[in-house]
Amino acid sequence: MKSFFLSSIIVAVTALLFASCKTDDTRTLAEEGDSKAQYELGVMYQNGEGVPQNYSKAVKWFRQAAEQGDSNAQYSLGLKFSVGHGVPQDYTEAAKWHRESAEQGNTDAQLSLGRMYDRGNGVPQNYAFAYMWLNLAAAGGLEKAESYKDILSQKITKEQITEAERLSKEWMKRRAKNQ
Repeated sequence: MKSFFLSSIIVAVTALLFASCKTDDTRTLAEEGDSKAQYELGVMYQNGEGVPQNYSKAVKWFRQAAEQGDSNAQYSLGLKFSVGHGVPQDYTEAAKWHRESAEQGNTDAQLSLGRMYDRGNGVPQNYAFAYMWLNLAAAGGLEKAESYKDILSQKITKEQITEAERLSKEWMKRRAKNQ
């Protein structure tokens, strides 16, 4: 029984030391300007992994990485603005960051942006744009986007769907050309 207890303590201490080292390494890289480390540190603050949960600090690190073009950080920053975690809720700012990420092909951001166009949150309501972004997210393999697209297709016209599909094809051609 004592050896089991001692083994458990050793495993717990080792895990804590590893988490602490990982946090220190990530913080050092983030402070040196590494966008991947900045994003990772933002996630750690968001989730309280190795550091106390702090949405304001998560936003700080997401913003630094997002401004360097990190798609995941842009999407995460957009989410923070959508719900008001660590920043005042601001749908316009959320849409800006979701668009930055969506334009890079992030399917989660495309889904979010599509839903924002559907509702008119932070952008003018536009069903063709909503369907376009949902269509792109679904084409990228995001199953939830397909469900939202099906729901949206019930409330928009066939002409809007045709326009959205045309816009989707144009976007995919532009993206393929720029890669």
